[in-house]
Amino acid sequence: MAQPWGYVVVFLAVTLEASAFVGLVFPGETMLLVGGFLASQHKLSVVALMVLGTIGAVIGDSIGYEVGRHFGERLQRTRLGRKVGEERWERARETLRRHGGSAVLIGRWVGVLRALVPAAAGDSGMPYRTFVVWNVAGAIVWAPTVVAIGYVAGNSWEQVDRALGWGSLAVAAVLVGAWFAVREVRQRRSRGRAAAATSSGASAIGRDTGR
Repeated sequence: MAQPWGYVVVFLAVTLEASAFVGLVFPGETMLLVGGFLASQHKLSVVALMVLGTIGAVIGDSIGYEVGRHFGERLQRTRLGRKVGEERWERARETLRRHGGSAVLIGRWVGVLRALVPAAAGDSGMPYRTFVVWNVAGAIVWAPTVVAIGYVAGNSWEQVDRALGWGSLAVAAVLVGAWFAVREVRQRRSRGRAAAATSSGASAIGRDTGR
């Protein structure tokens, strides 16, 4: 894969993953691993691959979101939508129902969800402002991480590609756990402040009554 075509192929593979559902057949993750391997052979720039992978992921998911927003259920009734299968669509929708905006980040680490969650998010009516925040956050972490793994793995990138599916699920599980932990801490702090405010108000009323 000679320059600059190596960069073009990697960028297109990542961009088309969710925008054209190419990821259901050929995951962009694999292309990033190959790019990382080539970077380890000094044929491509590892930094350029990380940047292009991140940009491609953001653009591709945004296109996928717009496709879902404008076409929605009509898309699922097309030949492509039927090939995807109702089970896969439902899996993407269930992830969104459970996790809301963070499903976009979680889906980034799971092959089938990476291709379908953006369209499902658009179809569900998720505000684009919410979607893009999680989309950018996921891309910034995912693309550089996968390129770095390919770079470190070198000639073993194919074995890593086969194992990365389970690894991605583990990463997704960690991210979900961290997100719930942060939310719980914030909710406890919020409840604590509310209780303190209520107690303070009650004390003030008591003093006024005493007068």
